[in-house]
Amino acid sequence: MPDSNFAERSQEPVSGAKVIAQALKTQDVEYIFGIVGIPVTEIAIAAQQLGIKYIGMRNEQAVDICAEELGNNVKPAVTLLGNINAVTKQLLEELDKTPWQYPPESKWWKTLREKMKSNEAASKELASKKSLPMNYYTVFYHVQEQLPRDCFVVSEGANTMDIGRTVLQNYLPRHRLDAGTFGTMGVGLGFAIAAAMVAKDRSPGQRVICVEGDSAFGFSGMEVETICRYNLPIILLVVNNNGIYQGFDTDTWKEMLKFRDATAVVPPMCLLPNSHYEQVMTAFGGKGYFVQTPEELQKSLRQSLADTTKPSLINIMIEPQATRKAQDFHWLTRSNM
Repeated sequence: MPDSNFAERSQEPVSGAKVIAQALKTQDVEYIFGIVGIPVTEIAIAAQQLGIKYIGMRNEQAVDICAEELGNNVKPAVTLLGNINAVTKQLLEELDKTPWQYPPESKWWKTLREKMKSNEAASKELASKKSLPMNYYTVFYHVQEQLPRDCFVVSEGANTMDIGRTVLQNYLPRHRLDAGTFGTMGVGLGFAIAAAMVAKDRSPGQRVICVEGDSAFGFSGMEVETICRYNLPIILLVVNNNGIYQGFDTDTWKEMLKFRDATAVVPPMCLLPNSHYEQVMTAFGGKGYFVQTPEELQKSLRQSLADTTKPSLINIMIEPQATRKAQDFHWLTRSNM
């Protein structure tokens, strides 16, 4: 005879949220990141009941894969379109069958090594400058000195991300997260939160260092509340030059406002000078630091790394007109479309 209990249970209505949550559970999903609202709220509750952790975000993100983008910037010799896991698996399988590496004595390697030495020398020269306010390279030099070898490094911004990639080192695979070649803004804090959830659960004591430009921080800065709500092991570094690419100091700002309204005279890329972003962190119970010198930066970072009880934000003031070393490529300023 059929199981009468099963028959009774089968008559009970099952919500769509529970079906989705169960499907996620069977796929070994451990975390869900989402914006609270209908129908996400119901799915989140159902998922939590099954042991899946839900992290409620404040800023919605989207990912798109478009074949039309292949070759948009630089014409490639070969393009690969497909699921990244499947394509990578296929590539690795082929490399296992026929091991190959680029000949170390080739002209390409020689040119690359020479370029690496040249870049390293230029970065060291900029990092050694003692003038105040600091420049990007000075900041990153002092940050690099204290970075734990097992930390996750997240970087976001224009100059901040590009320069940080060349100076801030990560020593373990899959421990660097940034916007990649498309320079998407607003993803940094989301990346940091995801990495911190993994670190908190699997490697207690491991830290996430999220390096943001002041403009980039503005895109999803209120995720600081999310960081504090879940007490995540994140140290936010906001490299603040008072603008998008470049800004002005306080005195120049005041002089501009003597002539006309800010909407008529302030360049579009300028932001309010000396904004105290660290107070966003303290507003939610974390620790905040406002630093202007290498000594203050070293001390605040040392204290932040030592305190594992709460997240922190270090607001680092740099020269408003600070730039990176001269570039000889077009990056995304050129399009083939």
